[in-house]
Amino acid sequence: MRSSSFILNNGVEIPAVGFGVFQTPPDETAAAVETALAAGYRHIDTAAAYGNERGVGEAIRRSGLDRAELFVETKVWISDYGYEATLHAFDKSAAKLGVDQLDLLILHQPLPGEFALTLDAYRALERLLADGRVRAIGVSNFMPAHLDRLLAETSVVPAVNQIEVHPYFRQPEVLAADVERGILSQAWSPIGGITFYRDGSHGSTLQDPTIGQIATAHGRTPAQVMLRWHLQQGRQVIPKSVTPSRIAENIDVFDFRLTDDQLAAIDALDTGVRGGPEPEQITRETFGRAIPEA
Repeated sequence: MRSSSFILNNGVEIPAVGFGVFQTPPDETAAAVETALAAGYRHIDTAAAYGNERGVGEAIRRSGLDRAELFVETKVWISDYGYEATLHAFDKSAAKLGVDQLDLLILHQPLPGEFALTLDAYRALERLLADGRVRAIGVSNFMPAHLDRLLAETSVVPAVNQIEVHPYFRQPEVLAADVERGILSQAWSPIGGITFYRDGSHGSTLQDPTIGQIATAHGRTPAQVMLRWHLQQGRQVIPKSVTPSRIAENIDVFDFRLTDDQLAAIDALDTGVRGGPEPEQITRETFGRAIPEA
């Protein structure tokens, strides 16, 4: 895979490598995104629940880039699910980001215990899509059963499903379900950042000997090898960093290619252990938080 973009199921083009800002403090977000834009990133992924949409918007304004050059993605948090609430969530996010139109708006969690609210939220996304206020819509952390429930009750197939995918947690069943439905898998924690602070016997993907050997063979870093693994298998990625050298490193992944054996060796590292929360355990009572207007 040498192309620097993917085409979504509605014909919209998305950069293959985006820049994530999960857990980036609001006061550091603008500088990190400015650095990313200067390094060549054109897709920025944020979320209402991150509390840093305003910083992303500030960086976009400072960059001087034409809006048409950028792909801006954010997510609706579960506290704002429901038809009218989700329409209002769009207004809140668009205002903080300083944009009139979002390139991609997705639901952050399936909220399986109150799936009627999820359906109403997705119908609001369909409305925003029809009205031209968003260019594409999608979901995040949806398992195959959640996708089936959604598709049975709505009319627009999600353009993306943003899920935890890295060498230590591949989610092959979800990846296959996305492919079957024409949904692009978007990998969050693509270089296994979630493993760096998770207790476990496998440690950090960055120190994995198999990945290290492949990196040495290509004269690349372990992070670059992991990102290349995703891209060659057809996944879009949103690595995050606040370190300028790593931000530049993570987008420099288009001029080498892993062999089939190397891809298979990385596949074989899967532990089946999720780093993030179980989607089934996300409830408004436990994870709900008010998303402020400003």
